[in-house]
Amino acid sequence: MLLKSLRSLFTVLALPLILAMGLGLSATAYAVDDQTSQQMATATTSDADLWRAVQSGESGYTTEKGVEGGVLINVSAIEGTNIKNEYLTPAMALAVVGVFGAFLLFFLVNGPSKLSHGFSGKMVLRWTKADIWLHWLLAISCMALIFTGLNIMLGKHVLQPYVGTGIWASLIYGSKTIHDYVGPLFIISWALCVVKWMPLQTFKMYDLKWFLVVGGYINFGPFKGKHPDSGFANAGEKMWFWTLTFFGLFISVSGIMLVLPALDLPREASMAALLIHGISAIILIAFTIVHIWMATVLSEGGMECMKSGYCDENWAVQHHNLWYDEIKENGTLQYKE
Repeated sequence: MLLKSLRSLFTVLALPLILAMGLGLSATAYAVDDQTSQQMATATTSDADLWRAVQSGESGYTTEKGVEGGVLINVSAIEGTNIKNEYLTPAMALAVVGVFGAFLLFFLVNGPSKLSHGFSGKMVLRWTKADIWLHWLLAISCMALIFTGLNIMLGKHVLQPYVGTGIWASLIYGSKTIHDYVGPLFIISWALCVVKWMPLQTFKMYDLKWFLVVGGYINFGPFKGKHPDSGFANAGEKMWFWTLTFFGLFISVSGIMLVLPALDLPREASMAALLIHGISAIILIAFTIVHIWMATVLSEGGMECMKSGYCDENWAVQHHNLWYDEIKENGTLQYKE
């Protein structure tokens, strides 16, 4: 009887304890599950925030000591590349094909600007030997940069699909190497030309008329036979000179920024330099094509000036009459012996 009473008492005391322990374990398990879910949600949110920060170009922490070492994705580089591919590359192609095509059409319709009185046979000194060497040094380096730059920008669209992988690799590597090493030669010759020829390039009021009659190059209509006044340099040559001066400066400074890794520039500065370099190149390429057409094919007798330094006297009178009158008056007129 006593033993039965003790078992009943134990049951009464133990049952609540067991129930309490069961409820406690259940609550603990639920709490753990809830905490785990919260941690997983927090981790997911944290990962998403981290990825958004990486994509937006935010800088993190790293042991790398270089500029922007903590930036995994550079947004400005991506945007700059898109601008180059979507705008600069087509504009460069248009500058080459469009400007060259326009002048070719003009030449086929209009023909060259002939000397009204033909060649006199008397040659007048116009450029010194130093000027000629300086001109060709600048011209050759400029053309080398133009052709290699065009291959770097447009070659993958124009050449790469039609040549083998090995040939294309050699072409693009050669273009990049030549471009980098010819650059300093261009900068030096450009600076010397700017300093030496700047006094001859100031605009005058009579230059406006040169533009109004298209320099006297039109062989038909009301402009035919109109030869505007011009000094040593005509208005078109002055425009070319100042375009070369300013955009030559931009292309030189940006080029230096791109080829000197020791500068350790931020990616934004490098991308800005690349875009400025490309824009300046497009403008200079367009004006170079114009300059070559105007000085050679469209001007009868014009090429001789930069071959020997002398020009025909009738050419000087027709295209640079004010300069001819000046040297004739002050006694500096020199004929080729």
